[in-house]
Amino acid sequence: MELPAILLVEDDDAIQAIVEDALVEGGFHCAAVKTGEEAVTLLKGGLTTYKAILTDVNLLGRLDGWEVARVAREIDPHFPVVYMSGASADKWPVHGVPNSILLQKPFAPAQVVSAVSQLLNGGSQQTGPA
Repeated sequence: MELPAILLVEDDDAIQAIVEDALVEGGFHCAAVKTGEEAVTLLKGGLTTYKAILTDVNLLGRLDGWEVARVAREIDPHFPVVYMSGASADKWPVHGVPNSILLQKPFAPAQVVSAVSQLLNGGSQQTGPA
């Protein structure tokens, strides 16, 4: 059985490695990129069908995590989105897409797997901007 593919967008190498390890240990295939532009290219390319996106809000390049999530939702209106942020959590109600989850840094690696699983399983306790 093929593992669900998760697109990870994180420009901090240490955080990227921790989150990637957590996802792999949690039973997911993880593709990691550092910029919003790379993420959008992969999402629109269609070579891999990603089941969810896990994105930092503040990224290298022109596109931030809010914009990456909006592109994902243009492709699929129900695309599962998990944001990771240290400084931008207060902007989530305004900029975040509906039915998304925000993990405030620092977070435990297990929280990543839990958040992704919750969205993939269509958990009724989904949080996020209305």
